[in-house]
Amino acid sequence: MTIEANLKIFFEEAGDMSRFVSRFFTQTLKPHPEVAEFLRQCFIIGYKSFPLIGLTAFILGLVLTMQLRPSMVDYGVESQLPAIVGIAMVREIGPVIFALIFAGKIGSSIGAELGSMRVTEQIDAMEVSGTNPFKYLVVTRVLATTFMLPVLIMLGDAISLYGSWVGINIRGITSFDLFWTQVFNNLSFSDVLPAFLKCFFFGFAVGIIGCYKGFNSKKGTEGVGRSANSAVVISSVMIFVIDLLAVQITDVLGFN
Repeated sequence: MTIEANLKIFFEEAGDMSRFVSRFFTQTLKPHPEVAEFLRQCFIIGYKSFPLIGLTAFILGLVLTMQLRPSMVDYGVESQLPAIVGIAMVREIGPVIFALIFAGKIGSSIGAELGSMRVTEQIDAMEVSGTNPFKYLVVTRVLATTFMLPVLIMLGDAISLYGSWVGINIRGITSFDLFWTQVFNNLSFSDVLPAFLKCFFFGFAVGIIGCYKGFNSKKGTEGVGRSANSAVVISSVMIFVIDLLAVQITDVLGFN
């Protein structure tokens, strides 16, 4: 395909995505929300993703501490290890890594689920029966990803710092109270707030892209696989783009 053809496809996709996002906000503001389905999706997306996030967080904190320790001992700043790991995990490493794991698990799941419903004409059947499939399937899932990902990231940060404490005590002795005192004494409001806010945008991106790809899936069962794959790839790229924009904005506002 030529460059012109690829650009045309890109801008058509961007236009369709913009209309999809606009439709999401329109449907969200309409009365009679699907509360029961929203809570069910929160359970599936949030609670059932926690074991994976928790295990990854513990290993990440443990490994990061064990890798940093030798260098910090060489420079004579071993005592600052809890502070450095805490700032790194809360500000950048935790939100991005956990969001990527979330995109891989939930983005593919949403894309495959809605894609299979589209190709088997279940969504068309919902429209015929008088149910609003967009509000029931898309709005509930996007809201669930938007609100559950920040919760998972906060829990993941806490577990990763616990893993860091375990890593420190493998080669030394640091009390639990002293470790957390050092972490919180070196964390400021400007560290926590930007990291927390961008988690909502990460969750929204994962949910809306997964729903868009699944809801507009084509070409039968082959399209379901493509929807799931493209949902993960595009969500992962968008997480990095949003993170870059968040860093630039916080730098302009003086939070860095």
